[in-house]
Amino acid sequence: PSPGVVEALSWHSPRPLSAAALVRTSSRGVFVKRHHRSVRSAAMLAEEHRFAMHLRKGGIPVPLVLQDANGESAVEIGDWVYEVHEPAQGTDVYRDAYSWSPIGGVAHARAAGSMLARLHVAARDYAAPQRSTHILVARAETLSSREPLEAIAASFSSRPALDVYLQERDWRGEIGEAIEPWHAAAVEGLARQPRLWTHGDWHVSNLCWSDAGDDARITDVLDLGLSAATFALFDLATAIERNAIAWLDIATGDIGRTDLALALIEGYGTVCPLGADDLALLADLLPIVHLDFALSEIEYFEGITRRRDHADVAYHTFLRGHAAWFRGGHGQALLDAIRHAGRQFVVQ
Repeated sequence: PSPGVVEALSWHSPRPLSAAALVRTSSRGVFVKRHHRSVRSAAMLAEEHRFAMHLRKGGIPVPLVLQDANGESAVEIGDWVYEVHEPAQGTDVYRDAYSWSPIGGVAHARAAGSMLARLHVAARDYAAPQRSTHILVARAETLSSREPLEAIAASFSSRPALDVYLQERDWRGEIGEAIEPWHAAAVEGLARQPRLWTHGDWHVSNLCWSDAGDDARITDVLDLGLSAATFALFDLATAIERNAIAWLDIATGDIGRTDLALALIEGYGTVCPLGADDLALLADLLPIVHLDFALSEIEYFEGITRRRDHADVAYHTFLRGHAAWFRGGHGQALLDAIRHAGRQFVVQ
């Protein structure tokens, strides 16, 4: 109730998976986001909001989630669920950037890596249960499983849309080909990773800045919608996958930005030092870090929006195509740079 009466909508998100707007009210501006109940319930949103509040208490600049008259941070009205935040502070430098577009430069990459590490430090004492949904959440249970194909099969009873989609193709052979040999190399290291709630979508479009220059500092961290209990290197690998590879230009082949990847690692290491074993695992993890989220997108498009064509893109272009790129020369060069050249930034 505190913002008062709505006066105008000043902006709305152009992103295809987002229904969000900046709203001017009689007392201030607010950020409003809408979800369908089939994707997020009020209880599911509360999971994100509790994590956001914990991060705020830990010094991470996350916009405040407002509460209704009953003290609830998410409101269900008909088929829709709403959340209202204070607007982010600073400049939304990457407002119009696509989700898979590289960072504007190494200075921003270094700052983003440092802030990600700060978020991980703040999250270390957060002990909430795992997210209650798989849909459009960046979890890592399949990735971390010793037998990921069996983990996928075991999930079908609770994920019928994923079951329907995968059973129409040779998913064991195709997914198995996509994730090997990366998973075999990473599985032992994955088993040793401490559990940590993570952001899950660390792209610069989810950060606001003091200005657009190289000396800009991050003023706000946005959008914990994909957050879940995973592990720190998962979030760092996701940051590299989101910010240092120009996936929309994959047909050109040479889409990896080694300078940005190493700057993210360098910034991260200034707060949370990394060792050579961490870098080796990071390189093995990077080609398959998207596995669980790609499966969640397939489930979403097949079962919620009922767009088989979009589910096909999630399966062939995202899940399989991104992993396949790392088998080529350009992908191998990026992974080698992470394993070797990046060691100048880490603890030996």
